[in-house]
Amino acid sequence: MCMVIFAPIFAICAFATCGGYYGHLQVKVDCADRRQSNLSINIDFSYPFRLQQVHFKAPLCERNRQEILFLDGDFSSAAQFYVTVGVFAFLYSLLATIVYIFYQNKYRENNRGPLVDFVVTVFFSFMWLVSTCCWAKGLSDIKTATDPTQVLLLISACRAQENRCTATQEPLWSGLNTSVVFGFVNLILWAGNIWFVFKETGWYKTGQRYPTRSASGKRASGMRQRLYSESSFDQPGESFGPQLSRQESINHSKGNFDQQASRQSRFNQSLVSFSLPQTQLGTPIIYGQENKNTSQGPMIFVNEM
Repeated sequence: MCMVIFAPIFAICAFATCGGYYGHLQVKVDCADRRQSNLSINIDFSYPFRLQQVHFKAPLCERNRQEILFLDGDFSSAAQFYVTVGVFAFLYSLLATIVYIFYQNKYRENNRGPLVDFVVTVFFSFMWLVSTCCWAKGLSDIKTATDPTQVLLLISACRAQENRCTATQEPLWSGLNTSVVFGFVNLILWAGNIWFVFKETGWYKTGQRYPTRSASGKRASGMRQRLYSESSFDQPGESFGPQLSRQESINHSKGNFDQQASRQSRFNQSLVSFSLPQTQLGTPIIYGQENKNTSQGPMIFVNEM
């Protein structure tokens, strides 16, 4: 979203400050013969900075003659390259703004929109880097070519010591310096937007689905595994304790049951020992009546069956 808002603005500022520049240099030639002096020689140059086509007239300070001189250097390639990148970056940023706002579903369909946007963003970041560096070097050469000292050396009358040549007005470079600054600002803006566009692609989502563990994550997982192994060694002893207690309770209950069974069997035996068979008692027969006086022992009754 940051790129959508600021990219068109900074792109316009970049190519407008470069393409709309107009430079003016003014020098004067004061000849020994005042009648042949020219106190106002104007030298104008502008984009695309083909200085070899910029010409001006200067007096020769002899016989009222003048010469036509040209500046040195052709810096149109660097300037045009910089402006072209700025214009296309502006157009693409406008197109991206329209797509982001009105065609968001089409943009995310089949992951083609984010991939194209990512590739184009990387491309323009690289182009801003190259074009800005080339333009910065070209601007330095333009300043050298239009330096008043260099321009005065081109004039033949200024080589004579009796003539006086000076610059009355120098070009202002604030506009072109600003264009270079805007170029680097665009570079930072587009390069910083690469990360945000990359997050919209399927490559980033695939990496998030299968994340790679860092060294700290591996150490943490190793600690968890060691803690788990130690707890697993401690758990069997703890688990055996309840099992043994349950087994002891089962054995105790089984012993109680055995004791109850033995008691029941002894009680049944006692009942059997005290039980007598049912018989009919007949008339008792008494033995030993004759010896009643002689024996005083116990009397025995026998039943006749």
